[in-house]
Amino acid sequence: MLDRKIAIVTGAGQGLGRGIACEMARQRAAGIAVVDRNRHTAEETAALVKNLGSEVLVIECNLRDRDQIQAAVDSAAAHFGGLDVLVNNAGIVETTMTADCAVDTNLRAPWLATKFAAPYLRRSDRGPNIVNACSVGGLVAFPRAPAYCATKGGIAQLTRATAVDLGPAVRCNAYAPGAIDTPMAREHVKHATDPAAAEWELTAPQVNGRLGTPEEVGKLVCFLASDDAAFLTGAVIPIDGGFLAWGSSRARPDADAGSQGGGR
Repeated sequence: MLDRKIAIVTGAGQGLGRGIACEMARQRAAGIAVVDRNRHTAEETAALVKNLGSEVLVIECNLRDRDQIQAAVDSAAAHFGGLDVLVNNAGIVETTMTADCAVDTNLRAPWLATKFAAPYLRRSDRGPNIVNACSVGGLVAFPRAPAYCATKGGIAQLTRATAVDLGPAVRCNAYAPGAIDTPMAREHVKHATDPAAAEWELTAPQVNGRLGTPEEVGKLVCFLASDDAAFLTGAVIPIDGGFLAWGSSRARPDADAGSQGGGR
């Protein structure tokens, strides 16, 4: 699906980013820049990507630093001789970091990476495009996550605006995951006042009744990055186990019998 394409994936040291990078390798991407603030986990991802057949470059980068973001994009393009796909995947929630960190990482960094990648993408003749990480939290509000929801809502608009500004030569789309089994999700549960309730809150609104996997999200990202999605731009695609489909949630197993029929 991604034959010969060169890609940058931010936040690729674990979780969704690792799943995306590995799926891109399975889809025969020629080269993948694994970008993460943690070199150790980035190198672990790089080893997996290399074993799957793609050339790989590890770039340690603090996405709160403008100069490091520019250097990461320039280094990847120089190493591989160009750039076809930018995946702005990295993200955090303010339960594990400050609100300022969430704004810088979730919204400012994708805007900057897009700005620095645009000249390279415009020169590509292999279906250049950008794929951003939105969230169902950017489409509806979550309790106790105002900065996260605001930044992900901003990503939805950044995606649309980028599609307009860079089109038709460069496409831009976003994926909006529901609750996915990642280290960030586990940290969110760990730091909650009631971890059991927090874990239930993640899966209860999803019709599928389970956490999604990074591999499932990776398959959607690869489609969005591929030429099969050539007529798709400015879109925000949910991958949420049905979260947005019903606006309800499953009752907890310990709920009263009389309250279990209606979902809420």
